[in-house]
Amino acid sequence: MFFKSKSTYDWLIVGLGNPGITYENTRHNVGFITVDKLAQKENFSFNKIKFSAKIGEYKLKDSRILVIKPETYMNNSGKAVLEASSFYKIPSDRIIVIQDDISLVVGKLRIRRKGSDGGQKGMRDIIELLGTDNIARIKIGVGAKPHPDYNLADWVLSKFKAEEKEPLNNACDNAVLAIKEIITRSIDSAMNKYNS
Repeated sequence: MFFKSKSTYDWLIVGLGNPGITYENTRHNVGFITVDKLAQKENFSFNKIKFSAKIGEYKLKDSRILVIKPETYMNNSGKAVLEASSFYKIPSDRIIVIQDDISLVVGKLRIRRKGSDGGQKGMRDIIELLGTDNIARIKIGVGAKPHPDYNLADWVLSKFKAEEKEPLNNACDNAVLAIKEIITRSIDSAMNKYNS
């Protein structure tokens, strides 16, 4: 006898970044930095590799949450998101992506229910592979290029300056709180509290 199985997980949290020591604490890796903070706060670890990603899980009230850090490098992030969401039947409106945003100053937070990729190639790949832009995202400001001629790839792969670390840390802490707010209350509530 066959039963239609309910998803094992109620939510999928995706931290965007690039794997490896070379990319640790770079501007492009604020998604990884945030979900690492989430893991520390919620006492779980990324101790498995599945769906081309490091994965962890935790429970918040009645919700079971899968958290992933794609191992595919930023521009191919959609592969891990598609594999995990398809396998566990997690709809796009139950996915939250944490990403960097060069149009916001360091420390600013923007939560969006859906929308375009805004030039962020990891988000672009996710939207293309899932076939929808109806995906919540928490954008963390990493600052604009210091000069128009500055190479964008070099900029997003650069490390944060000493004076940027405190505002960045605060933004990532607020992003963790925003994840909880979205899951337990609503994205509107999170936007009202944490958009800066």
